[in-house]
Amino acid sequence: GRDVAFSTEDREELLTTADESMAKLNRLVENLLDLSRLEAGALTLNLRETSLEEVLPIVLADEPGAEAADLEGIPPVLADPPLLERVLANLVGNAARHSPAGKKALITASALAGRVELRVVDRGPGLPADGRERLFEPFQRLGDTDNTTGLGLGLALARGLTEAMNGTLSPEDTPGGGLTMVVSLPVGGRAEDTGHVHGTDRPRQGSCTSPR
Repeated sequence: GRDVAFSTEDREELLTTADESMAKLNRLVENLLDLSRLEAGALTLNLRETSLEEVLPIVLADEPGAEAADLEGIPPVLADPPLLERVLANLVGNAARHSPAGKKALITASALAGRVELRVVDRGPGLPADGRERLFEPFQRLGDTDNTTGLGLGLALARGLTEAMNGTLSPEDTPGGGLTMVVSLPVGGRAEDTGHVHGTDRPRQGSCTSPR
């Protein structure tokens, strides 16, 4: 048989598609590995004072469907920067996927009583209150209306990593319609917050349980 001849444009498109597929596969493998480490209590954390300006530009650079509100005056949080980046990337990607065309997902922040709350806001269809906790079970893809592939690990991992950093992740209604994910983390820089914390330091039952 004859060799198939591809134009330069076709070759570039094929290579771009292959690169995107490889990146998705790498993220999937990373998510699976981190979920396994969380369940085994074997995830090592390096908690330190982390400014949002250190993490958010990286997250937003990879997700054109999201933007951040003015974060001036928000104090640093106590977090593991690469893990906080993973948490926000999963939440922002999910919010952008569920936002209507032409509407960007929005990240806002507020500080109160020794904690910082990061909100990842979408204007999508939202979810009934009684179904929201199922979002955080692995292999759930509730509300997904597109044909993108995935195992629904992102939100399970985001909650597990947030809880490992002594934070919480909870859903709430977006005023006017949609779903908002609220990440609450301790403010950084307090004396008792120094040092390394390992994944085995405290139990996290229920954060990333495997389906029966």
